[in-house]
Amino acid sequence: MLAFLSHQHAVSLSHDPAGDAAAGLLVTQADSAQAGVPARADAEAQAQAWLELLREGLTFDLRGLAPGPAGVLPVIAHRFDFPASAAGQEALEALTITPGPHLTGGERSMPVLRGMLGLARDLTQHFEDLVAVVWDPSRSAIGRRFFESVITAWLEGGAFPALGLTAFEQVEDGALQTVGLNFWIGQELRIEPPLTSDKVAATRLGVRLVNQLVIVGGLEESERIIAPDGTRLVMRTSRNGDFIRVWRE
Repeated sequence: MLAFLSHQHAVSLSHDPAGDAAAGLLVTQADSAQAGVPARADAEAQAQAWLELLREGLTFDLRGLAPGPAGVLPVIAHRFDFPASAAGQEALEALTITPGPHLTGGERSMPVLRGMLGLARDLTQHFEDLVAVVWDPSRSAIGRRFFESVITAWLEGGAFPALGLTAFEQVEDGALQTVGLNFWIGQELRIEPPLTSDKVAATRLGVRLVNQLVIVGGLEESERIIAPDGTRLVMRTSRNGDFIRVWRE
């Protein structure tokens, strides 16, 4: 981590709970024994094997570092550039990035989320052992190269990474629904049949709409739009407001 931080301009170490000079930053039991660190101090160091990192004025906690326990790996339902054969889930260990305590109440604000995802991108660029980033709201595992590419493009003003930070599932009635869009705007997108007869085209439409909905923050009233193929579409919220439904006019 110190090597990583030494190469960063936007990220710095703001707090190290295990900063006891005798125990060092992160120590193994063998290191502690050789240094004469008491067993209790060593146990406390392991329990506090996390760091607070400062990125562009915002602090984030990085947990799951050795020699402490790894983080709990969330359920993965969708994979983007990360095939199931890449690594068995039992072979993976998780690090967890969370907004710092002083950001309580603003964890879902766009500056905080962009900062947190930017930090994850910085880590994937430096550590080759980080094989994927898991985004829990969409239950997605995103391969490191794809994650680095789409997050960098987004942070530089490009499209929202709809494939990864959201996912798409086809439900029993044939509609195509997003998973995880409600984390960003409080609503999920639902593309109604027969627009979904071509799932690839429907997904492409969904990606475009997700980008626009994240920009505007959701939908309150009915709108008429034109799809890339010239089809006239209607967008309208469901009665309970939980879904934004899309169908042919």
